[in-house]
Amino acid sequence: MIDLHCHILPGLDDGPGTEAEALEMCRLAWEDGIRKVVAMPHTLNGVYYNDARTILEAVAALNRALRGRGIELEILPGSDVRVDPDIEAFLKDGRVMSINNTGRAVMLELPDYFPAGPMVRFLHSLAGRGIVPVISHPERCAQLRDRGLLGEMVRIGAVTQVTAMSITGDFGREIQSLARSFLEEGLVHVIASDAHSVRHRPPILSRAVAAASEVVGEEAARALVTDNPRAIINGLRPQRTEEGRPAAAIFDGRRT
Repeated sequence: MIDLHCHILPGLDDGPGTEAEALEMCRLAWEDGIRKVVAMPHTLNGVYYNDARTILEAVAALNRALRGRGIELEILPGSDVRVDPDIEAFLKDGRVMSINNTGRAVMLELPDYFPAGPMVRFLHSLAGRGIVPVISHPERCAQLRDRGLLGEMVRIGAVTQVTAMSITGDFGREIQSLARSFLEEGLVHVIASDAHSVRHRPPILSRAVAAASEVVGEEAARALVTDNPRAIINGLRPQRTEEGRPAAAIFDGRRT
């Protein structure tokens, strides 16, 4: 499995504070069957400002530590970016890290409330310029309880990443119900852990895959942690499926 969203780099944000804690998260991810993790430290959120150079250095250091301990988990670079109108410029000058440093996709954290029309136009503009906007945890964004709005964002080129613990009910029944409805309506492209620690929000995907299988079937659920995130880290755009089918394992085969 591939975990597309994980706060696993030590000392950069509210994830692990030390390398030892980060390595324990890596061990837990490996035991759960995860083989690649995209490190997503927060940036541009008013508290953390992690630029591309900082992230690449931290990823290299954690990968070295893993190799030294014989753990074959691979850490890839990324960043959890608070949405900003200048993101395209920030990607070019290195203030923001794209997913796997391809320049083709960026993980975006939306505020709870925002002007819907301008946000849709902004996402559409990014997609039109060859940058896939990946919306992190839409089920935990208050305004995206409007499934019609999320559907419009997906229609114009955005990709969604739902949190594993939302699907399993660890964030409460209301969020679980919303996450399941997104799955039913084909509005989920990726399940990721959004892990921050071993105990409180761990890097575990298998439980969410089992829960999602009850909604969309095992094959489609597995694609949300394998084929779809693999496409994104390789610079491909997941394709929304036909009406009535989940948005898993379907790609247009073209680079963004």
